Amino acid sequence: MTTVSNAFIPVSDPGRAARWYSEHLLLRVVTVSEWSAVLTGDGGATVTLMGPLSGIAAEPGLAWATCGFLVGDLTGMRDRLLRNGHGVSVVEGDPDVCLFFTVRDLDGNVLLLTDR
Repeated sequence: MTTVSNAFIPVSDPGRAARWYSEHLLLRVVTVSEWSAVLTGDGGATVTLMGPLSGIAAEPGLAWATCGFLVGDLTGMRDRLLRNGHGVSVVEGDPDVCLFFTVRDLDGNVLLLTDR
């Protein structure tokens, strides 16, 4: 059995990005340094926000999602992001398979939010 444990996203400022992910995606901040920030949600997997000092070769502003964020209330999360002034895509997908939408973080990285 294989389990995904971590996803990496390039950001310009790990501390600032960690605050955004915590406030808007409701993730918990585990650690923050000048190199990176680690956040987690329910289920044990983590996301690491990699800053320029981390040495990551990828630049912030990814046009594709590096991972999916599973949310319990997809419509509620989308509405919350809209109320906070974030541009989000329409909800797409198949209700019998998976529904999803995208939003961009502070650095322009595309994030995928799914219902399963």
